[in-house]
Amino acid sequence: MQVAISEIAEAFPAARIAVVAVAGIGPAEAPAALRAEIAAREERCRARWAGTELSQIPGVAAWRAAYKGFGIKQTSYRSSVERLVKRVLAGDALPAIHPLVDIYNAVSLTHVFCCGADDRAKLTGPLAFRFSREGDSFLDMGVPDGEDPSSPPKPGEVVYADGATVLCRRWNWRQDLRTAIGAETRDAILTIQANGPGDLDAAIADFADLAARHCGASVTAKIAERANPVVEL
Repeated sequence: MQVAISEIAEAFPAARIAVVAVAGIGPAEAPAALRAEIAAREERCRARWAGTELSQIPGVAAWRAAYKGFGIKQTSYRSSVERLVKRVLAGDALPAIHPLVDIYNAVSLTHVFCCGADDRAKLTGPLAFRFSREGDSFLDMGVPDGEDPSSPPKPGEVVYADGATVLCRRWNWRQDLRTAIGAETRDAILTIQANGPGDLDAAIADFADLAARHCGASVTAKIAERANPVVEL
């Protein structure tokens, strides 16, 4: 599977995207050990950032700057990692969705990177982080039941796409429901997204360890960046 950041690399030179192939994902039941691990990470997050404004957390500030870079100024649109950190600092737990999703949310919280994954069987490829185009489609997984999920991206928006299917709008704001991780998912393509601060290699290793221990999965990872904007898994 090919993943490229060529189209946005010059505009966002600090962007580094770890593309991770996840194979052999086990049953979709969160073991007690995983829930305990996540709870411990939530407590460490609260201790680490207690009393710190969200805008002063480097990983959050980096994505606020990136969003402004493609015209998103409204406070209603925040990166996925900012929403996770805000939730935990408010005293709430991370949602229990699926072991793989729960793991990458825990990695996101720990390393303050944006993460997301799609069911590999539902992808055709090649994949790209690029600017939106006419004809792009997006079905918002966050829309309440009964409402129309169709929400095509605005012109100039950075998206993560599989052809004309937008997998994630506003770079890492919200994912498309058509390729979501589910009980039937056995293989996935994960991205761990950095935009400056943080140790991306450490986040990859952390995810690989958790995925092996709690999902029985194996991973292969490569990093797309300005000097190497196209990777193949």
